[in-house]
Amino acid sequence: MLVRPLTPADATLYRALRLRALREHPDAFTSSWEEDRDQPLEAAAARLAKHAFWGGYQGSELYGIVGLERESRAKNRHKATVVGMYVAPEAAGQGVGRALMEALLAHARAVGVQSLVLTVTDGNPAATRLYESVGFRSFGVEPDAIRVDGRSYAKNHMHLDLGHAP
Repeated sequence: MLVRPLTPADATLYRALRLRALREHPDAFTSSWEEDRDQPLEAAAARLAKHAFWGGYQGSELYGIVGLERESRAKNRHKATVVGMYVAPEAAGQGVGRALMEALLAHARAVGVQSLVLTVTDGNPAATRLYESVGFRSFGVEPDAIRVDGRSYAKNHMHLDLGHAP
């Protein structure tokens, strides 16, 4: 498995895997398949250009994705949010998620991010275990965070201090 940064040239594969994730696991993401489906390919390319994303490849096939969106305002530029983590079921259990997170964490440290946050849908133990294994800790659960087909889902808010205290 090769993990590498994604660029706008990867937009087609990235968009296809992201749409698959949103369609197959709508409760795992705040974005919806319907909203992202209607966005042009250029929107995916622009997202890859603006933020740091990684892909987990086996040959030419993309099986996993994750992104890091850094805050842009001066007062909170020390923070970033982990977004869009997804590993295709056929690649589950092969260390793709861990490799993606390790690449993201190495990049975050290298660019001076001091505080990482993410959310994970309550009831997703595999994702929660992965995040905890790399140091994330829960700081609260938001009830009724998203609704999918009329059903309410809570989101577990997690934080990782990268140890770059001012």
